[in-house]
Parts: sequence; C-alpha cells; structure tokens
Amino acid sequence: MQFERFIASRFMPRSRDGGGFSGPLSAIAVASIALGVVVMLLAVCILRGFQGQIADKVVGFGSHLTVSNFATNPAYQEIPVEVDSALVERIAAVPGVRKVQFFASKGGMVKTEEQIHGIVLRGLSADYDTTFFAQNLVAGRLPGKNKEVAEEQKSRGTEVIISSTLASRLRLYVGDKMRTYFWGGDTYRSRAFTVSGIYNTDLTEFDELYVVGDLGQVQRLNGWDSTMVGGYELLVDDFRHLDAVAQRVLAELPYDLSLQTIIEAQPALFSWLDLLNSNITLILAIMCLVCVVAIVSALLIMIFEKGRTIGILKALGATDASVRRIFLLKASRLIAEGISIGEGVALALCAVQLRWQVVKLDAESYSMSHVPIDLDVWTFVLVGAGTLAACLLALLLPAAYIAHISPAKAVRIEN
Repeated sequence: MQFERFIASRFMPRSRDGGGFSGPLSAIAVASIALGVVVMLLAVCILRGFQGQIADKVVGFGSHLTVSNFATNPAYQEIPVEVDSALVERIAAVPGVRKVQFFASKGGMVKTEEQIHGIVLRGLSADYDTTFFAQNLVAGRLPGKNKEVAEEQKSRGTEVIISSTLASRLRLYVGDKMRTYFWGGDTYRSRAFTVSGIYNTDLTEFDELYVVGDLGQVQRLNGWDSTMVGGYELLVDDFRHLDAVAQRVLAELPYDLSLQTIIEAQPALFSWLDLLNSNITLILAIMCLVCVVAIVSALLIMIFEKGRTIGILKALGATDASVRRIFLLKASRLIAEGISIGEGVALALCAVQLRWQVVKLDAESYSMSHVPIDLDVWTFVLVGAGTLAACLLALLLPAAYIAHISPAKAVRIEN
C-alpha cells in the first residue's frame, strides 16, 4: 500500500499535472463536490429548522398530548374533567412524560368601538409552562408576573395576553381594557380583561384565535369549581418518541377519558411538514449525483491522460489492483478535499444566519421572520459520509477500465 500512496501523492499536486485536462478538471471536481455538499447541508439544516420551529409553535399552543373528556362538544365549549390527583401522579410517572398541566378553553367575542372579532380564551393553570409565550412576548408581561404575591393572585383573574395580530386589528395596547362576551346557556356573559402583554408567533392561524389568560377565568365563566378543568396537557421529553409515550399514557387512563396527540389534533399541518422530507430527499439525490458525475469525469480524464504511466507501471510489474488503488487514492483525496471545503463553508453560513439572521422571510407567508437553521453535528457527519461513500462506489466502474489498458499498446501509442 505504501507504493500506491507514494505514486498517488505524486499525482496529487494539480500544478504538476502538466498541461492536460486532468489538472483543471480535478479543481472543477473539488469545487463541484464542495458546492454539492454546501447545498445539501443548507437544504437539510434549513428544512429541518423550518419543521422544528413550526412544530414547536404548534406544540406551544397545545402541548404534545391532551387528555380530555371522551364526549365531544363543538364550538370550544368543553365538557369538564375532574382533576384526579392519583391519576395525575400515575401519568407523571410514565417514562417520557416531562410535565402534566391543566387548561380550559372557551369561545367568545371581543368587541371594540370599531371591530368585532371571535376568539378563544385559553385559560392556563398557575403552574403551566409558559416558556413558549414568554419567548414570543413582544410587549408587556405575562398575566400576574413581576408583581407582589397578593397582587398577582388578584391580577391573574383579569389579565390576558393577546397576539400582535389581534392587537393591530382591534387597536389594543398594553394596559387597555378588552371587552369580551361569552355565550353560556340562554344568555351571554360580559368580561372586561386587561391586556398585560402582546405576543407574536407569526403563526397567523393561531395568533388570530387565541387569547391567553388564567384557568380560573374559564372556570368562573363556565360555573365550574376549582377541581374541574378542560383537560390535562402533557409535555414529553422527546418528540420522536411521542407515539410510544402516548401508548403508555393511554394504558393509565379510565374509559371516560380520551388521549389525543398534537399530530392527531393538527393532521393537515403535520402532513405538510412530513412532505418536506421528500424535498430533502430529492435535493440530496440531485446534489449527490452532481458530485458523482464530477468526480467520475475527473477520474476518467485522469486515466486517459496517464495512459503511458499506467503502461509503464504495468510493465514494471504493478498489478491492475495496485494501479486501480493509485487512482482511487487520488480520487478519494479530491473527494475528501471537496467535502471538507463544503462542510466548512456550510458551517460558516449556518453560523452567520444563526447569529445575525441575515436572510429574512415574509412572516405572513412563511410563519417566521427569518430563515431557520437546525445546526446538528450528525447532519454534517452523515452528509459527508454519504457523499464519500456514493462517490467511491461510483468510481469502481471507471477504475475497472484500467484492467483493459495493455502496457505495450499504451507505451507505443504515447511514443
């Protein structure tokens, strides 16, 4: 193997490849592979980032799993679920469940002097994980936060946060009163909430609908006591294991409670996100083909131009396998060089986008204001390894041509 490596290293410097085509073509092959790797990595990182951000936003409004009453009731008028502490403890102990929290929802209508808009008041329990809304808050504060304990308990019953979409449409600002009407039975109830904060997720379908407040608000509107909620919401440790966790939770539930995953609650949205995987596959296939064509072309030209050298090596006793290894070693170095350059450029571009968010998007069309990036080391490893494997496998066919080169004919033709 030392012999093959030595000969291959003598071929490597492109400045010494003579005045033929192999030198420039080798440079083109490296550039093509680097460009292909950059496109593949950016496509995967961007599309995975897009899928992740959309999924996180949907989960932020509805959690991973929802336990509710088996009976259904339309128009956001929930049938209450009694809080069973023993059941809650069993669910919380299920492997994969990170948190159990409570919620209730009620449909209503906001009326201002100029506008009327239908909304859903989403009441959250005091221990609810509000990280998602805190991260997307653009003005004000969450209901009851940053206050004294006594004031906080009082304010939670009157404060809500609304989306920037609703705030703009209804011309509401932080600190304004929001007159809201809810239908109950044969009459309606009116409530005046205070806008404590404004959030923005760029997910228009949800931003136009949800007003977020305290669970007690919905309980009082429905005439429920403190032990009655709209349902349990469960957060899981790993979204990839959602179905497995759902099956374990379902085994703990009584017959009158149902379980729904976020994918079942939003089937159209998650089906659309799954379709993006086919785009990723198509881009990977096309770019991998570009890399393969570039390196195979370079190797064929190299073999044709080094015909005399191949003939001399064979005349000196080199076997076909040894000569093949020489050219495969040179080609593999070109592939490795292209992959390294491509991954370096892709990493730099991803880091710049993550840090400064240079490339912006139309939030109304894409549900986010900038191009998202999912920077994962395994993406780089797998793309690099896959490109290397595909190119090396493709090189086996042109490398087999070496066996058909006759030493006597190669030297005589060159002379």
